[in-house]
Amino acid sequence: MGADQTVEIMRRLMLEALLLSAPLLIGAALISLIVSLLQTLTSVQEQTLTAVPRLLVVFVLAVLTMPWTVHRLINYTLHLWTGFHRYLG
Repeated sequence: MGADQTVEIMRRLMLEALLLSAPLLIGAALISLIVSLLQTLTSVQEQTLTAVPRLLVVFVLAVLTMPWTVHRLINYTLHLWTGFHRYLG
């Protein structure tokens, strides 16, 4: 296996990781922004107020995107294993 093939595998791996983590990261960032804005407007500076909604949103998004995530992971794994002969020979 050459360096270009290794780079291609790693590129696909990083792209999949980015796509799979994007919904959770975007959801957490948006809810953090909203809660921070509400805290600024109301002058309430409670630390648990920022963590609990973020955890709930990430959990709900993880459950909602689970079928899509599993489908992407299965397709990536099948593509990797079925095309593995290209990297060995």
